Amino acid sequence: MSETAVRLVGPGELKLVGVLDYRTGPQLRKQGAALIKSGDLPSLTLDCSGVEKSSSVGLALVLAFMRDASEAGKSIKVQSLPEDMRKIAQVSGLNELLDIH
Repeated sequence: MSETAVRLVGPGELKLVGVLDYRTGPQLRKQGAALIKSGDLPSLTLDCSGVEKSSSVGLALVLAFMRDASEAGKSIKVQSLPEDMRKIAQVSGLNELLDIH
């Protein structure tokens, strides 16, 4: 199991990695919010390909990051959302918001 974190891996490119659950969620929330607010690019990408496992906390984090970006006047595109998060989004009726088909 790798370290759980959200990192800036390139200009406007964030990567979410590890296990997303109630234990890791609060720290990831702080890390992501700070990274989103710190950059000056108008658009961001959130790569979720490094997520190993997620509960509904992971989807809540993605939605919070989208809200943070919107409040900062930025757009954010979510890439490589893992299947477990996709299923939660589908059941919750969030596919359209996350642009999942």
